[in-house]
Amino acid sequence: MTQLTIVADENIPFVSEFFQTLGEVKTYPGRTLTAAQVQSADVLLVRSVTPVNESLLAGSRVKFVGTCTIGIDHLDVEYLSRCGITYHSAPGCNANSVVEYIFSVLATLKPNWLQASFGIIGCGNVGGHLYRRLSALGLAVDCYDPFLSEVDNPDLCELERVLQADVVCLHTPYTRSGAHPTHHLLGEAQLQQLKPGCLLINAGRGPAIDNQALKRVLSVRQDVTVALDVWEPEPNLDVGLMPLVALASPHIAGYSYDGKVEGTAMIYRALCRYLKCAQAATTEALLAGDESGAQRLSWGSREPEAAAKGAATTADDGSVQDWLNRAILTAYDVGADDARMRAQLLTESSLASEAAFAREFDVLRKNYPKRREFPCFQVGAMPEGLAEDKKKPLNKLLATLGFTLAIREES
Repeated sequence: MTQLTIVADENIPFVSEFFQTLGEVKTYPGRTLTAAQVQSADVLLVRSVTPVNESLLAGSRVKFVGTCTIGIDHLDVEYLSRCGITYHSAPGCNANSVVEYIFSVLATLKPNWLQASFGIIGCGNVGGHLYRRLSALGLAVDCYDPFLSEVDNPDLCELERVLQADVVCLHTPYTRSGAHPTHHLLGEAQLQQLKPGCLLINAGRGPAIDNQALKRVLSVRQDVTVALDVWEPEPNLDVGLMPLVALASPHIAGYSYDGKVEGTAMIYRALCRYLKCAQAATTEALLAGDESGAQRLSWGSREPEAAAKGAATTADDGSVQDWLNRAILTAYDVGADDARMRAQLLTESSLASEAAFAREFDVLRKNYPKRREFPCFQVGAMPEGLAEDKKKPLNKLLATLGFTLAIREES
């Protein structure tokens, strides 16, 4: 097989380890990737920050584009198809990571979430995963997705009903055309329909919510709590909106180490199929010996790194809900993401210019701490002092969320 030239985003984990047997791997910052850097490439590997279109690829040798992310709205698929360029994404690779982000937000901002009703907007790979997890927990869930039928999801309903849930989660792709575009799907009229006490979470695409309308609504409605992981626009988001949201993070909901590695692996497998060659690398082999997240879950008192703006305090009442929240926040405390973003972006240096702000936003993403998913955390014993009649329910909830259980369920 002829040695390929592979150009890749430098932030794709294990990119050299996966692809080095297929060709020479050259890495660059994805946000600033240029046509000159891509010109001699046969294969282009990107993440969501790189628009892949004619201006980037014209005159290049690229015949395969892989995005190690679930979405393809940054790919000009019409241009790629017209030019005979094969493209692949990694649908579902970070679905579990985003769902765990949602549960960390819930444990932080709505600690009695087991009693809440849920509405999901967009039930594809990520929203569908969240729907199944919430349903397995026995919670009430309404879903809005005009591309699905009741055969796919028996809890489908109109958008207006979803907006009346206690917790509303957005997991839509970004589209501006077609029968059901998602651009500004939630404008001022829809945001005003949210019920008092609602928690609104967007971990899909920033422009699915009209951010200027959201800013106006939050300026007058203190009865709505918002967590934003995605923004309009990125990376030059509206600095005036950040102080109004309870949790702010720099588009990292899907940034678990496990999810990012699986995204790379999915594109590697797709390229091997395209080249009709055997796979020389596996996720299992690359992760062997990586114990950074394989650890016993500690039941100590919850002491998060930093409290999010408007965060609710988890009642230390020894309830099943309280211990479940402690487990979630021990594995992943989203409040730390919020604290880093506010500290790094809301400073004089980052506000000096749009370019500086955008650069700091990307620095946060590039230097994101290694975050392992719930299955990497092993529950070796129930917390001391937990009433006997609460052990079995807590055990079941932990297992449903994906934690690894190393204890026998008592009969």
